Amino acid sequence: MAKPRKTSAKGVDVADSYAVRLMQHLVVPTFVIDPKRRVVIWNRACERLTGVPAAEVIGTTKHWQAFYETRRPCLADLVALDRPEQLPEFYSEYAARGHNGLGFSAENWCVMPKLGSQLYLAIDAGPIHDEAGHLIAVVETLRDLTDQKRAEMALKELATKDGLTGLSNRRAFDQMLMSEWARAQRTQKPMALLFVDVDHFKLFNDRHGHQSGDECLRAVADVVSRHAVRPLDLASRYGGEEFALILPDMECDAACAIAEEIRGAVMALRIAHGAAGAGNHVTLSVGVASHIPTEADGSPDRLLGAADEALYAAKRLGRNRVICSERVLAEFARADRDAPAIPIVANRRSGRG
Repeated sequence: MAKPRKTSAKGVDVADSYAVRLMQHLVVPTFVIDPKRRVVIWNRACERLTGVPAAEVIGTTKHWQAFYETRRPCLADLVALDRPEQLPEFYSEYAARGHNGLGFSAENWCVMPKLGSQLYLAIDAGPIHDEAGHLIAVVETLRDLTDQKRAEMALKELATKDGLTGLSNRRAFDQMLMSEWARAQRTQKPMALLFVDVDHFKLFNDRHGHQSGDECLRAVADVVSRHAVRPLDLASRYGGEEFALILPDMECDAACAIAEEIRGAVMALRIAHGAAGAGNHVTLSVGVASHIPTEADGSPDRLLGAADEALYAAKRLGRNRVICSERVLAEFARADRDAPAIPIVANRRSGRG
């Protein structure tokens, strides 16, 4: 019976030395930490990617400083600690490939303090165990996906931005409206919506030309966007000469105040109009609605309809005004007292002018 062959200490040293040299010359940025999370290998590709020389991190737990400005675990640290539950806390994209076995994958933006610029990195970290199953090291490899990520973000922006004004487009508006409607249902807080329409815009185009019309729309869009100041506010081009502003957690009176600011700011631009039947300068009509959705409100159609009716009323009552959906009937009643009766006809989504 053949005796088991023993591996000499010298043979192990040679193998270890070869493995280290091989890792040092890998074209893939790689570093290795021990069970105490001290850096034992920081290869040359990792030096080039991070701008941090190996001498600064070998033997320390300061590898995080190559990627972040404030102390936080790298992916290799989470593998060493066996903390898959912390992945969502630190990474926007992640996957745990097995409990203390196959390691983790993740992606995120890193600030790269030494470089002075952000990189979007794809990261893989896996454990190395001895024959007894004890952790002896964690290997982390890095891939720079910055160019691909920026291209992806640019395409996404193109898909959600209006090409003329730079505001969010109708698709982005519809998505945000649904998500904020659902949130308002959960929180039972009001949600306001403004429909903003440029008065007599067809006459403006006929008189001044479509290039001037585009410039007018961009100027109005700039005013509307300046009033979407909170993180969840959304200014969008709803279509043609009509804009929409989603204002979560806002009642009608506060939304009307913002609508008046927008209307006044456009008047202050004094964009010349002068077409027959229009005033000397471009004006806006604004319809405002606010609603606290209940469980019975399956969609935001009620809010959309109320804002639309308010805008239509603003047009019918003479334009260049803000009308709140809660006061439409009162505004028509006041108009009846002050002037000949104004016929109320079916609401139309187009041809307001």
